[in-house]
Amino acid sequence: MSKIQLEILGLSASPASNGAYALILKETGGTRRLPIVIGAPEAQAIAVEMEGVKPPRPMTHDLLKNIIEQFGGTVSEVSIVDMKDSTFFAVIIIDGLSLEIDARPSDAIAIAVRFNAPIYITESILEEAGFYPENADDSLGDDDSDEEENDLLDLLRESKQETDKDDEDKEPPSTEGMSYFEQLKVKLAAAISKEDYEEAAKIRDEMQKIQSNG
Repeated sequence: MSKIQLEILGLSASPASNGAYALILKETGGTRRLPIVIGAPEAQAIAVEMEGVKPPRPMTHDLLKNIIEQFGGTVSEVSIVDMKDSTFFAVIIIDGLSLEIDARPSDAIAIAVRFNAPIYITESILEEAGFYPENADDSLGDDDSDEEENDLLDLLRESKQETDKDDEDKEPPSTEGMSYFEQLKVKLAAAISKEDYEEAAKIRDEMQKIQSNG
């Protein structure tokens, strides 16, 4: 089973997200991106660890880390191994205890960042659920750009801002005469262009349902 390594690109929230966040993962050494909608507590657990913030008392994922270490184990990797009905499934591999634990991706990644463990996904799932951003030809190795995109605490404190007031006033592309599926394609392209990955994930799920129903 072919695996692709992922890295955390950022967290995104919008006023309409109802408290949820989109965790944006990026293919290491590639351009594909994978948005996963997670809850605010899980987003905070990932963000505080990546920013080096130490809470006064251990958070749940810190407690799990302490328990694993007390029993002589360490997390060697986490992997997103399945997707059913648009829901992702992950496993945590614990060396020293010979354990493979089923987990939600958000919990698995929150644990991974605490052990500095790599994050993987099967190639077939990334191919099905990942996106190629419109600016894929842009330089992705720019340090300033990476620092800005990974400023997770700022993304947790604030909802994602509107990209540009002028963009709001522009007329969207006409979808008159298109099939519903083609209209979704247009909406998906627009969401990716605005880097609204949460909305893109919802549109992608709707398209997958249509395709699975024939």
